[in-house]
Amino acid sequence: MLAVTGITMKTIAITMGDPGGVGPEIIVKALTDSEIREYCRPIVIGDRSVFEEVSALMTVPLKITTIASPERSVPSPDAMELIDIGLNSNWKKNAPSPEGGRMSVACIERAVSFAVDKKVDAVVTAPISKEAIKMAGFRWPGHTEMLAELTGTSDYAMMLVGGLLRVILVTIHTPLRNVPDLIKKKNVLKTISLAHKACGMMSLKRPRIAVAGLNPHAGESGLFGDEEEEEIRPAVEEAVKQGIPAQGPLPPDTVFHKAYCGEIDIIVSMYHDQGLIPLKMIAFDEGVNVTVGLPFIRTSPDHGTAYDIAWLGRAHPSSMLEAIKLAERLNI
Repeated sequence: MLAVTGITMKTIAITMGDPGGVGPEIIVKALTDSEIREYCRPIVIGDRSVFEEVSALMTVPLKITTIASPERSVPSPDAMELIDIGLNSNWKKNAPSPEGGRMSVACIERAVSFAVDKKVDAVVTAPISKEAIKMAGFRWPGHTEMLAELTGTSDYAMMLVGGLLRVILVTIHTPLRNVPDLIKKKNVLKTISLAHKACGMMSLKRPRIAVAGLNPHAGESGLFGDEEEEEIRPAVEEAVKQGIPAQGPLPPDTVFHKAYCGEIDIIVSMYHDQGLIPLKMIAFDEGVNVTVGLPFIRTSPDHGTAYDIAWLGRAHPSSMLEAIKLAERLNI
């Protein structure tokens, strides 16, 4: 961390994401926001030529300063400090490509190395393309799984923060038909424990954790499914025995309203869309993705590469701004 006039500021590594998408643009736009420099020291990891082209496209008055490592940082309010990965190649604009996938992964690997070595305090990742990293020969289904493997993390979960909602997912990137087979007591209990950890990261002193059911009406005592009675409820009861303030399973069609009204701090959701549809309904442009369980803080905008509007100067940086702000606020 950097101390400025008595204030301790976090050093935050920001990865470029897929160069063909909106990642470089929203990074440059976010770093022109004067508020960002007031409470953190951002260091971008990416390709210099990409960012030079983005800055020229948007005529953004942001000088680019290349540094070798975070320790060489000399912050300036009118400059973006960049660690150049040196992999500029024939990547495609507005489309996934193997080269774009390789560049995305190289940025993430460098950021993880810095975070593990305590050279940065947090990592913020710009959007990547799952298709592009697959085209490049990598097998990860997404950022979350990649970061877990790179850090040797076995217990992790995706948490989304947006507006008045916080949701954490038991299952992430898997076909919907696979979800019921993955709703096991140990998986639900692990996610409830990670939800409790997430509340600590957010400095919630008396967290209220609600666990959603999988089926309509949370199974209605077995009428609409038995996952609630056989797997979810036993996990909640075990969590309570461990001193975790959890409740549920609660009907999915009402639990999000309770959280929206301020009665619940975080919802343990059974699958991806169960948690993300309500969150994106109320905070589409401001949602932030947090990986809970890593040995460092990691946040990301809760949107994709948006190839259709990339390289047109139209991408809005609000989610990236929120991701940087949240990374600064979270603690491990």
